[in-house]
Amino acid sequence: MASRRPVRWHIGVFLAPAVLVYTAIMIIPLFGTLNLSLYNLDGQNRIFVGLANFATLFGDPRWSGAFWNALWNNCWFFIIHMLVQNPIGILLAALLSSPRLRMAAFYRTAIFIPTILSFVIVGFVWKLILSPIWGIAPGMLGAVGLQSLFAPWLGKEEYALTTLALISVWQFVGIPMMLIYAALLSIPDDVIEAAEMDGLTGWSQFWKIKLPLILPSIGIISILTFVGNFNAFDLIYVAQGALAGPDFSTDILGTFLYRTFFGFQLQLGDPHMGAAIATAMFGIILVGVCIYLFGIQTRLRRYQF
Repeated sequence: MASRRPVRWHIGVFLAPAVLVYTAIMIIPLFGTLNLSLYNLDGQNRIFVGLANFATLFGDPRWSGAFWNALWNNCWFFIIHMLVQNPIGILLAALLSSPRLRMAAFYRTAIFIPTILSFVIVGFVWKLILSPIWGIAPGMLGAVGLQSLFAPWLGKEEYALTTLALISVWQFVGIPMMLIYAALLSIPDDVIEAAEMDGLTGWSQFWKIKLPLILPSIGIISILTFVGNFNAFDLIYVAQGALAGPDFSTDILGTFLYRTFFGFQLQLGDPHMGAAIATAMFGIILVGVCIYLFGIQTRLRRYQF
């Protein structure tokens, strides 16, 4: 027992500063935001209003329309990532994990490079590519006889948000690809050899053996996608501005929060309503994470090896 005390003491030495740093940059701002959302201004005086700001956000027509629009856009943004980004990431990981594939390291690097690019660079470059005036997209589609399919996607309400979501998919598909790739490599060789002895090879082996074993990793990727999408802001702001045009069709909770808290153009900032929006975002993310942790993750544990 005496030999374990120094180890525990060293762990405590490193853990205490980490807890202090986490408290300073996460816990204190979180409770500060929650506290700010419970107050409002009456002239020059700050008064306690309880949940009145939330009642205004959810029920006042001046606020509720913008909030529910931003929430729905956030949900659609998340759905596209779940239906496009993650399946493509799984497919790429399955292909790149094949020992028969040559130059797999080059392909992994090429696919992952957009992930390390700045949102500003990605948003600006794709605006140039998709521009109907000086962009290269019309010419590229015309070269293959598909120019009639081109439209100013970022300028049309019905296409703008989906286009931005697909741009985000292009940028971040490397993350689920690498996580699933690592999960596939961690499958014991004994399991693969037993499957091959039973006649399972190729895609049948992937669907019947490998996929069930990597379901916990897919679950983690899904919840990371959920949290990331409901915290999204940068790409929308860079590509469409704080007003999230056209006509707020790309407005998500992040841009709605930005305009409310800091103000924009003729709109004055309202830190108290902004804090209420931030608290609502935190609540939505917290509910989603709890559903995963207590409702889904417990069922996925049976697939761990």
